[in-house]
Amino acid sequence: MGRLRCAGHLHDIGRAGVSSRVWNKPGPLSASERDQARLHPYHGERIVARVAALAGVAPLVGRHHEHLDGSGYPRGALATDLSMEARVLAAADAYRTLLEGRPYESPHSATEAAERVRAEVRAGRLDGDAVEAVLAAAGHPGDRRGTRPAGLSPRQVEVLRLVAAGLSNKEIGRRLVISPRTAEHHVQDVYSRIGVATRAGAALFAMEHGLFGGPPEDGRGTATPRREATHAPKDR
Repeated sequence: MGRLRCAGHLHDIGRAGVSSRVWNKPGPLSASERDQARLHPYHGERIVARVAALAGVAPLVGRHHEHLDGSGYPRGALATDLSMEARVLAAADAYRTLLEGRPYESPHSATEAAERVRAEVRAGRLDGDAVEAVLAAAGHPGDRRGTRPAGLSPRQVEVLRLVAAGLSNKEIGRRLVISPRTAEHHVQDVYSRIGVATRAGAALFAMEHGLFGGPPEDGRGTATPRREATHAPKDR
């Protein structure tokens, strides 16, 4: 907790490495300006890493804008590269940014900000447990739509269903319109969350928790496990 708290205080120190003209611009940023802004977590990590006592804090500073699905910056890290501390910091930063507003965007109310970060969870970008922890600390009531086992997000439940149905990473990628590598990272993150290492274990977990029965995204029917899928097939 001490490391996370420290990273919370220092996470935006890298903004000093980007011109104030970029931060104060009232309109949309150009491509070049956006690239500069997206480097501030990298600058922050380098600055903090210069202090030996903060060696464990620097990686958190560098990951506070990363997303589970690889859409964040500056590295485009995926779920398996992000610790729970990094996920909490990303959730807290997203929430506070919405509350504070920017030159090009008015501040949101606390209720609107909570809705927006929960929408990021449903989209597979922010961690559901991390977001709910941040919102609880900010005084918001819990999400009353119901909790999922192991804190799985809707996208993770979808991945779990496809894994348990025996789809390969390539097939999961095609179904979800993501790359096989991104699909593999999603699968490994689900495995880590539910504490299994095989598709058979994933299928058993899904059945035990009543997670079968939802139609895949293309609507071609209910996901049910393939009888022969007892281990993770290798993608070519």
